[in-house]
Amino acid sequence: MENINNNTITIAGKISSDLSFSHEIYGEGFWQLDVEVERLSGQSDILPVTVSERIIERERMKIGQPIKIVGQIRSYNNYVETDRKNKLVLTIFARDIAMPDDNADNPNDVFLEGFLCKPAVYRVTPFGREIADLLVAVNRSYNKSDYIPCIVWGRNARFAEKLAVGERVRLWGRMQSRQYQKKIDEDTILEKTAYEVSVAKVEQGEGEGALPLSAD
Repeated sequence: MENINNNTITIAGKISSDLSFSHEIYGEGFWQLDVEVERLSGQSDILPVTVSERIIERERMKIGQPIKIVGQIRSYNNYVETDRKNKLVLTIFARDIAMPDDNADNPNDVFLEGFLCKPAVYRVTPFGREIADLLVAVNRSYNKSDYIPCIVWGRNARFAEKLAVGERVRLWGRMQSRQYQKKIDEDTILEKTAYEVSVAKVEQGEGEGALPLSAD
């Protein structure tokens, strides 16, 4: 049976896109939508959500509708023609949906327990802020894993820099969206969006067992 306790996310916000069909597995259709989750700063993250047709309330899932989602962060590889390589894509896989009249607050809470599958990349910004980028493999059933980019700050970044590949880690934080520009050629610059977990707390676990990178 799938372990859902090592990968949990709860968000609440407002639907910010129409439903669009994603894919079908064993006769079950899955749809995608974006949810806008406001930060304490007043800025917002636009987060992608995948939801089964079994739990969709289509007549209510309109742009602007408040929504609360409990689920997991999932990853998959998508071939990008312009880059001619696979790109790691993240989505929130919804397990439960509620649609209140309004959201009293806007939670964005993530917990992950997995394994470091690349060396941490530590750096200091021009403003002196310490950051480390992590890629964490979170195992699920059928010998699959989700590979989730994470970013840690300050003393957590210094701690993460010392972790060895394959070490178990536990992370608490929130999922965020980030805009950036990619230069294709001298005349073409594309606006892109990256998704990652911004980590507030990280702990070192025990044991090894990260699965190798896979396409799913």
